[in-house]
Amino acid sequence: MVINLIKRFFGRAFSALFRAKKELSLGFYGPPNAGKTSLANRICKDWTGEEMGSVSRIPHETRSVQIREKVEIEYNSRKLTLKLIDTPGIATKIDYEDFLKYGLGKKESQKRAKEATQGVVEAIKWLDDVDIVIVVLDSTQNPYSQVNITIIGNLIARKIPVLIAGNKMDLRKSDIRRIQSAFPEYDVVGISAKSGKNMKEFYEMLFRLAKKAG
Repeated sequence: MVINLIKRFFGRAFSALFRAKKELSLGFYGPPNAGKTSLANRICKDWTGEEMGSVSRIPHETRSVQIREKVEIEYNSRKLTLKLIDTPGIATKIDYEDFLKYGLGKKESQKRAKEATQGVVEAIKWLDDVDIVIVVLDSTQNPYSQVNITIIGNLIARKIPVLIAGNKMDLRKSDIRRIQSAFPEYDVVGISAKSGKNMKEFYEMLFRLAKKAG
């Protein structure tokens, strides 16, 4: 009888652990305008029919963490339930004058700069709550930047499983090989979040990444 009680107890414990692992927290990190929200929107649209957030050519359009829970994706008869955490773009310096270039007034620019700075702090705090991370980089830009190295360095220190998505591969200046050379220790997948190009390979690598979180 005691043995049966022990078996039931541990059975429930393992079941609870399994259920807890069923939903993984997936964070999207990267510099401003790399396409983090576009990728989060693509995943949501592919599997829920709805987008997650707004995008804009103006940097720091996403200035606070956005969350979408219980997004279930499927690939090769495997299912994965994700909590998507779309974070503001990480920047080492945010100047309100940068927003003036896009036609915003001084007051609005100062407000955006303040919100964007707070968003960076919030994004960093969320690193304590993510299981896996997609680092989204603009594949038309030089990957050897202080921001990118800082982001990757923080993830290494925290031992968080990472997949790098080289976005905007539909553009002529895209060069996925530069990203692969910059961060050879990580898996890199080239995608276009806007057009959906190469998303099949992205999902395959996402499932592979999820295994590392276990």
